[in-house]
Amino acid sequence: MSSKKMRDYYCDLVNETVRICLRKKPKGGLRSADLLFVLCDQSECQYVENNKPPCPLNLSMFTEEIQAREEMARLRKEDFPYR
Repeated sequence: MSSKKMRDYYCDLVNETVRICLRKKPKGGLRSADLLFVLCDQSECQYVENNKPPCPLNLSMFTEEIQAREEMARLRKEDFPYR
């Protein structure tokens, strides 16, 4: 399930307000966990999908959403333990 919750965020790198959201990047393989990252709407930015300095975007901006996802995954595992 990809997040569709977009937020406004003022980015000092581009000196304007950008739209950001939490996304999953497939790691590869059937059982490997996806990697989460923060995506912004600036497709020309060299830091898109990287979240590495000097990019100010990081996963701590979405702590509540990540915790909610982890809780949903835990509940799914309890409901279907042999999956």
